Amino acid sequence: MVLGIALKKYPTELPNADLAFGLFQREQRSLFGEILDWMLTPLLLLWPLSLALTWWVAQGIAAKPYDRALEYNLRVMAPLVKFDQRTVSFTLTREAQDLMRTDDSDLIYYQVLGPRGSAIAGESDFPIPAGNVAPNIGMPELRDDVIRGQNVRVAYMWVQASDGAGPLALIQVAETLEKRSTLATEIIKGVMVPQFIILPLAVLLVWLALVRGIRPLNRLEQRIRARKPNDLSPLDDSYVPQEVAPLVQSINDLLERLTLSLTTQRRFLADAAHQLKTPLAGLRMQADLAQRERNPQELLLALTQIARSSVRATHTVNQLLALAKAESTGRTLPTLKVDLAKVTVDVMQDCVPRAIEKGIDIGYEGPDTVPAACLMEGNETLLRELVRNLADNAINYTPAGGVVTIRLLVDPFSHVMVLQVEDNGPGIPADERSLVLQPFYRTLGTNVDGSGLGLAIVQQIAQQMGAVIEMSDATPNKKPPGLLVTVRFPSPAKATELAHHP
Repeated sequence: MVLGIALKKYPTELPNADLAFGLFQREQRSLFGEILDWMLTPLLLLWPLSLALTWWVAQGIAAKPYDRALEYNLRVMAPLVKFDQRTVSFTLTREAQDLMRTDDSDLIYYQVLGPRGSAIAGESDFPIPAGNVAPNIGMPELRDDVIRGQNVRVAYMWVQASDGAGPLALIQVAETLEKRSTLATEIIKGVMVPQFIILPLAVLLVWLALVRGIRPLNRLEQRIRARKPNDLSPLDDSYVPQEVAPLVQSINDLLERLTLSLTTQRRFLADAAHQLKTPLAGLRMQADLAQRERNPQELLLALTQIARSSVRATHTVNQLLALAKAESTGRTLPTLKVDLAKVTVDVMQDCVPRAIEKGIDIGYEGPDTVPAACLMEGNETLLRELVRNLADNAINYTPAGGVVTIRLLVDPFSHVMVLQVEDNGPGIPADERSLVLQPFYRTLGTNVDGSGLGLAIVQQIAQQMGAVIEMSDATPNKKPPGLLVTVRFPSPAKATELAHHP
């Protein structure tokens, strides 16, 4: 039998607490051993029960022929009881006496009782039936009793005259249990000895069956170990048993998520290297020029350019980090009830100094807080990043003297919220509106510094929250047409479901 707990040997110099912990520490469980335990333990526990039941059945089988012999003796002795008016007599013939003495291993006792319990023949100390009543006249009855300290089997019968009148007589014949025990023992030996041979064979067959049954798991483990580190292709589940197929499917799902994660990481590293190469090269060139510059004014101008380049590089790095966070599954990010109106107002206030510096009129239209039923369950950091990138995009492409409006519409009945950011900049052509949602894509013909990541970040966050992005001209009949970006958020119930199952 395989044990699930084993004692480990630990050095004697360990502290008492550590030693005690080590002695009772559970080792890693073996599936093979656990199944073997659960199969063999009931088998070994049922074996003693089988012995007890076999002994009980054997006692019953051994008792039947000897009980019939006792009943036969009663029927032989019954005609020997004579009824004469109110008296009863009994004479044991020589043939009946010989019948009583045919057994050498057991003792046979008999007794004949007349009216009022008077002993007519046989043993005087023979126990009488309980109650001393005659329920069935002429029908043998059996019971277990004790005579002179020995356990006996008793057959007794009440008899009466053939006419049904007159006194009753009780005939009893008892026999010790030696032959019965001997026969029961022989039956037990005949039944149980083969079990001593069959039980080890059963254990061996169970072990072989488990080895064969667990073999697909071993092959699966070998196939996984034989894989190259960069091999993330799905496992073939056609050769595994039905019970193992869900495990293989779960592994394939994990491999798929791991492939997606690695692809995202590689793309992020490639994009980051590409986007940071140009500003860093510019910074190095401007620093070299500043080192060779002797004119204070030209040196100040070079330092100013270095500062601007560092700001652009910092902005690019921040956007790359925001994109990486937005492209993650979001499962590790905390979620809570978020007031979208408060988040929008906070972001707009942060953008006011930059808008004033550029000469842009920025404003907010909507409630200061949303109703409690409209609170969204999500990550506040990602929502703030979404609103911030929409506002930054509008400020970047709106010329001086322009207007940027951030608008929040709340439906109190459906609890659906719509965020709009409107500007009077150059807008985006209809055929490029799907392209600008991809990372690093920029519309041609603009002289605005940027990395092409703002709207891509907005798209990634919106997808995680189940929101829909729409772009249209703010003023279709004017030049420039401007841009109106609309983000339609789902109801709070739908947003909660997406937050728990991204």
